[in-house]
Amino acid sequence: MKNLFVSDITLAVAGNKSLTFREKLNIADLLEKAGVNAIELPEITDNIEDTVIYSTIAESLNSAAICVPCTSKEQICAAHECIKNAKNPCLQVVMPISTVQMEYKYHLKSNKMLEKIAELCKAAADICDNVEFVALDATRAEVGFAEAAAKVAAENGAKAVTLCDDCGTFTPDEFGELVVNIKETANVKVYVKPSNNLLLAAACALECIKSGADGVKTSVFGKEDVSLNGLANLVEAVGEGLGVKTNLNTTIINNIVKSIKEKTINTASDTDHTDSSELDNTLTLTDIEAEINALGYELSKQDVGKVYEEFKRVVSKKDSIGKRELEAIIASTAMQVPSTYHLVNYVVNSGNIINATANITLSKDGEELSGVSIGDGPIDAAFHAIEQIIGHHYELDDFQIQAVTKGREAVGSSIIRLRAGGKLYSGNGVSTDIIGACIRAYINALNKIVYEEK
Repeated sequence: MKNLFVSDITLAVAGNKSLTFREKLNIADLLEKAGVNAIELPEITDNIEDTVIYSTIAESLNSAAICVPCTSKEQICAAHECIKNAKNPCLQVVMPISTVQMEYKYHLKSNKMLEKIAELCKAAADICDNVEFVALDATRAEVGFAEAAAKVAAENGAKAVTLCDDCGTFTPDEFGELVVNIKETANVKVYVKPSNNLLLAAACALECIKSGADGVKTSVFGKEDVSLNGLANLVEAVGEGLGVKTNLNTTIINNIVKSIKEKTINTASDTDHTDSSELDNTLTLTDIEAEINALGYELSKQDVGKVYEEFKRVVSKKDSIGKRELEAIIASTAMQVPSTYHLVNYVVNSGNIINATANITLSKDGEELSGVSIGDGPIDAAFHAIEQIIGHHYELDDFQIQAVTKGREAVGSSIIRLRAGGKLYSGNGVSTDIIGACIRAYINALNKIVYEEK
């Protein structure tokens, strides 16, 4: 019986909802437990932050492939750097193959697009064994061009080709016919991404499976695509007759889908409420105190005053700031206390054939204390090592990374929010080594907790 490949795009389409690092990691874990074969991430937009987040997700996966879309050689290198230590990394070369999209987006005629596809697939295949060509707007391609594009991609290292119905006008029999043509033309696996624009996504997926498709793209939301639980139920009901099966666990998948939907919906709601508004220089001290409380912090009047002074200084230069920037001000300004713990040194190791490990040494009252731990990625391992030293676990409420400067030697800034006794404590760390920045941010927040407990 043929095993249908299920590649989930939930994180790729939810990437604009400002999910936290912890939420992205948790959703990836839930999707793998659901039995998907691959988890797709959004296009890289911030090399420093994405390298940390993507590499941590990649190293946490036990069996599912991790896929990152690329549209240039630069993106191919950046994506590979993010996921190279995964057990099953996949680089996706993403290009449109309809005439209107080729000329509108890339100003390329069909022959030049074929050269572009060949160039990018070869560049990806040179550094990664698993390359997928994603043919955008494939259902509007000129007759025979989808087949030509798939053949060129396969000849230059692509192991799979995904046919996307971005326009959402293909009927099941038309989609099935295209799959047959590609299978006959190119020696490559064929995946499909039907649209639910006409409420035919499941029907198109079924017809494509009948026609020999090797895989289907799904999402938890299932509004515009094939839903994950919908495909699971479909294959469970008719898969035996079609000679196909999946790794999807239908006994737990509904609960997992519900959990992921709650996370993404709540995050979207929080984003609409807190992140979309800008804070400008018309806000008073009382207004800023209310914003601080809304973020979950309980600061003294003195610290609120410090935050307000720094806020006024910043907005005088840039007119307004967002809630994330206000939180950075809180982390770097409020409750600055004498340090109980100091970072002495750290060694962090990770790879695609070993668990991430961290060996950290801190000093306290002149005594050096060391901790060694493993984790789901280098940062998780580092935090566990610190907890081993201090003998206590604090809830990690949020984790942010951003670039302070540009270029290869960019300085990264990390903000950590720890929860202790129902209160939030934020710490800030800066370093050219992003893992070092995260460790310093954690220690900064930890010192605030220790000082207040004393």
